[in-house]
Amino acid sequence: MADKRFMYIYHGGGDMRPPETEEARTAEMARWQSWMDGIRDHIDDEGAPAGQSHTVRRDGVAHDGGPNPVFGYTLVHAADIDEAIEMAKDCPMVLDGGSIEVCEAVQM
Repeated sequence: MADKRFMYIYHGGGDMRPPETEEARTAEMARWQSWMDGIRDHIDDEGAPAGQSHTVRRDGVAHDGGPNPVFGYTLVHAADIDEAIEMAKDCPMVLDGGSIEVCEAVQM
């Protein structure tokens, strides 16, 4: 059976902040690179970090991203949702208190 494609949608936690120093930014990027290297054979698109998000609802717009702002995305392939979830568990976003929404990218 062919692998399926999955989206990783990264969400930050309530107290997550970007690194404040160049040294901290370099260390954070090294952690992300190490995690991505570990799942490299499953990555279809490394994606990108998100800029300031705006949540549009029928009753208005939250310009601060709302209660669960998107931090970025990655597209991966895996045999099934369980494998995709397992690969996400060691992501720095998760380890630092954020979360990853994992969902199948349904082929249309």
